[in-house]
Amino acid sequence: MKVRFLGTGTSQGIPVIGCDCDTCISDDFRDKRLRTSAFLEINGFNILIDVGPDFRQQMLTANIRKLDAVLLTHEHNDHMIGADDLRPFNFRQRKDMPIYAELKVLDEIKDRFKYAFIPHPYPGIPKFSLREVNENQNFLLNGIEIIPIRIMHGDLPIFGYRIGDFCYLTDVKTIPEEEFLKLENIKVLVLNALRREQHHSHLTLDEAIALSKKINPEKTYLLHFSHDLGKTKDWEKFLPSNIFPAYDQLVIDIN
Repeated sequence: MKVRFLGTGTSQGIPVIGCDCDTCISDDFRDKRLRTSAFLEINGFNILIDVGPDFRQQMLTANIRKLDAVLLTHEHNDHMIGADDLRPFNFRQRKDMPIYAELKVLDEIKDRFKYAFIPHPYPGIPKFSLREVNENQNFLLNGIEIIPIRIMHGDLPIFGYRIGDFCYLTDVKTIPEEEFLKLENIKVLVLNALRREQHHSHLTLDEAIALSKKINPEKTYLLHFSHDLGKTKDWEKFLPSNIFPAYDQLVIDIN
């Protein structure tokens, strides 16, 4: 499995519009962060996790020409509002794009992209094949087992996904205790780490480190950073030896 981090920033990205803080004016390429999303290549089958507002730019930068399925974690705009830009894949691949999410998220897609679901749509609209994901029900994509993980984004229940030895959990604040059984023996874990100060719906950097230690994967990659966290070079030195900052277009291989 090959994982490419397409974006590693929070909902505003970095730099933030109009901001001249040290992070936003940093010349470290790792501090230039589009909205969070990931691309998985598994035996020639390509899966996108979340399709945010920077999706078009991310696809062009990574030169991705084939996409087989989309997994959505939740309904916030920075994780789904780029779905209209799936159209080139519709045209090239001559099929509706399968989008997997829980029912409330699929309903949001129908609401925000009403024009894609009208009885007599105009030519050129995006075409989606909506597939419901249910809690505690694993499913297969091209023979690949997908395990939904229930996590809490503050008071909002959302999904993370485990795929083989890889688990992608973004926008986490807490995890129900019964879900930890699904997280055993992970090689690579992805977690959000918004900033150092407390936040009502996101892990802080210290909370992400503590959660990683509890889950105990071989490696953890952090993402969904706010500019408030500071420049990467200033805080990465405090991370445990098996925890790393992800950055846009970082590629990792998981065997």
